[in-house]
Amino acid sequence: MRWEELDQQPCSLSRTLAVVGDRWTLLVLREAFLGVRRFEDFQQRLGITRHVLADRLKTLVQAQVLDKVVYQERPRREDYRLTARGRELHPAILALVNWGDRHLAGPEGAPIRHVHKGCGQVMHGVLVCSECGEPLLPQDVELREAPAYEGQLLPPHWHRQVP
Repeated sequence: MRWEELDQQPCSLSRTLAVVGDRWTLLVLREAFLGVRRFEDFQQRLGITRHVLADRLKTLVQAQVLDKVVYQERPRREDYRLTARGRELHPAILALVNWGDRHLAGPEGAPIRHVHKGCGQVMHGVLVCSECGEPLLPQDVELREAPAYEGQLLPPHWHRQVP
């Protein structure tokens, strides 16, 4: 499979990576979640070339993760704001940050604390089941192909009859 063809795969992870899988894109999203909106500010904070940044922002706008919003007409200037679709990426970003805090932080610990506004406590995100609220661990999740893809996506040893 070629990188340019990821968005055509019958796999939600592949399609997602086609939008956010580039190493710079997640950092652009981090900055957007921190409130950065203007091209020059993204560029300055990330130290990224104009060409690469323009390409990543274009991809995020096309995927409706960011919106371009005009803030000045003459000369025309636009900034970039997270859409509802973009804000839905927050749990994924938080999960990656939490992993890095646990496994890659230096002896001084995590560089940023995440504080829940509701209770005021330092927290880390936990993925829970949308139906029962229990925390999800890999061994608690079973993969099943959707009916339209039955027998096509999972390795043969994963296939079994489901009631």
